[in-house]
Amino acid sequence: MTSASSSRSAWTYENRLLLILFMTFGFVFFDRLALSFLFPFMSAELHLTNTQLGMVSSALALTWALSGAATGAWSDARGTRKPLLIAAVLGFSVCSALSGLVGGFASLIAFRALMGIAEGPVLPLSQSLMVESSTPSRRGLNMGLLQGSAAGLLGAMIGPPVVIGIATTYGWREAFYVSCIPGFLIALCIWRWVREVPPGGVRHAQADTAGAPAASGAAVSRWALLKERNILLCMLISCFFLTWFIVIISFAPVFLVESRHLSPADMGVVMTCLGAAWVFWGFAVPAISDRIGRKPTMIAFALIAAVCPIVMMQAGSLWALGALVFATYTGLGCFTLFMATIPAETVPPRAIASALGLIMGAGELIGGFVAPTVAGFAADKYGLQFAMWTSAAGAILACVLSFGLVETAPAVLRKRALAGTAASRLDAQNLGGR
Repeated sequence: MTSASSSRSAWTYENRLLLILFMTFGFVFFDRLALSFLFPFMSAELHLTNTQLGMVSSALALTWALSGAATGAWSDARGTRKPLLIAAVLGFSVCSALSGLVGGFASLIAFRALMGIAEGPVLPLSQSLMVESSTPSRRGLNMGLLQGSAAGLLGAMIGPPVVIGIATTYGWREAFYVSCIPGFLIALCIWRWVREVPPGGVRHAQADTAGAPAASGAAVSRWALLKERNILLCMLISCFFLTWFIVIISFAPVFLVESRHLSPADMGVVMTCLGAAWVFWGFAVPAISDRIGRKPTMIAFALIAAVCPIVMMQAGSLWALGALVFATYTGLGCFTLFMATIPAETVPPRAIASALGLIMGAGELIGGFVAPTVAGFAADKYGLQFAMWTSAAGAILACVLSFGLVETAPAVLRKRALAGTAASRLDAQNLGGR
């Protein structure tokens, strides 16, 4: 009776935590992408150029990377996540509102850099909390909903009409002011309902974590993490897959209008299809990986993702373009695997936030900070198609690196273990028969 009650309590907490963290990371991307949606309203008043927009985005990515890696390690060393997560949510909410007070480029880049410092720790802290409360059979799905679908739904689908609607009616500064309200409410929910340790203790992260070393009280150094094959590969994959994502999300709108000669309305249709794909594949890919394994899922869907920028260059009609973009924009589902699920199943629970921060930080540094700048300069010199090919190359390299991953999915490893046991018994019977 007590066991059944404990299991029910854990299951209820798992779903409640998923909802709260879904909203948390979703609004991180709501705030992060708000600048792109509001830039047309801001540029005339503040006299901003496209180059300056790129610099602001790169500054946020840089501080995001450094903050995520540093805070993840600090959190693991002290075994503290909940208060850090609350502080991060309050911090990025305040910085988002402060963006409405800017008077020029210098203040804008300063506030967005500060926002990156606050937003960087949210993902590693959230995913380390989620993995400890997830049923092993739902681990990939939960982490995919948190990281992939939340950002797509709140950041790419709900965000644009809400932010643009407020900016059109009241002004872009008011849109920034209003954007802080959800963050304050989410911080209150985290304080009220999120626990540092899930019901029953850290049960799922330690039991059934495939391939992870035994948990211990000793802190794990970053150099020790890099000796783990999966961690090193995931860090490299992050660099190339972030290149795919940031380049395509930054250059696709202008490429579709200037190179493919779509109207702004038609471009909006294509980007809506991209946002819908972000939501769908964000949870579908991790859920598939729970069944067939992390490694084959990464290989297959990274290769499909490489086709997306090529589709944007080659597809004919608008509806064919929209349908193919939806079918091939699968990479955000892979993000959950290499940036959260595989690392969490590779290292001991005490090192999860450090591993996630390291992988995310490397990806943001190269894919979010360096790649867009390089792609932008190259696009000015060789044409916008160069940016699309850069994006495709990033996904292809991520696919190639995925062949080196060691499988970590609990269900798949359990099946292999059972198959190995059955084969051993059969061999023993055959030997006995002789």
